[in-house]
Amino acid sequence: MKRFYKQVSVTPDLGITLDGRPVRTPGRLPLVLPNATLAEAVADEWREQGEEILPHAMRLTGLANAAIERIAPDLESFAAGLAAYAESELLCYRADAPEPLVARQAAVWDPILAWARARYDVGFVLVEGIMHQPQPPAMLARLSEALAARTAFELAALSTIVTISGSLVIALAVLEGVLEPEAAFDAGHLDELWQAEQWGEDDFALDQRAAHRTDFLAACTFLRLLHG
Repeated sequence: MKRFYKQVSVTPDLGITLDGRPVRTPGRLPLVLPNATLAEAVADEWREQGEEILPHAMRLTGLANAAIERIAPDLESFAAGLAAYAESELLCYRADAPEPLVARQAAVWDPILAWARARYDVGFVLVEGIMHQPQPPAMLARLSEALAARTAFELAALSTIVTISGSLVIALAVLEGVLEPEAAFDAGHLDELWQAEQWGEDDFALDQRAAHRTDFLAACTFLRLLHG
């Protein structure tokens, strides 16, 4: 789509206007942000567009659209669906060999799980291999409660972090400032990065991980701006 506007502004109610006309979500709902910091960041995405508008490059806008259109109308169901990731929590599935990979998983993942145990007063079942093992019901319930207390905008960002990393615990650690975004991304891709170190990787894998990293870091930025 060709750029059709010159001026981008943030309104007093934290909406975005293009030449005075309000921006709406794809479903025609008002694009209104929860704080001025995030509103200015979303406005900047519109300001930074060139002659062509590239919606896929406006990641903060996309997350805001998702929060308003997809999540806010049924917050409880969305939170419950995201909480289901705890049933197959990435950090609980460990390799049994080779020893360097086993050691790296322990060094990176154990401190994150230790934080979650203390923060949420829960236990985790660690599994060697990929066969599914049930997690304690009390843990699932506790992490479900933690998500249910979050806003639609928080859940929009958390959804991206969880789906890219495969870990609800990593997402919660980012949310609470326990993990820096880059470290969180690498923790979620530990096995993949280790394999690349051993055997190398092709251009497709590099490009795919780079795209995932960009989306992941944008979601982390979204959370930071929400709480900034």
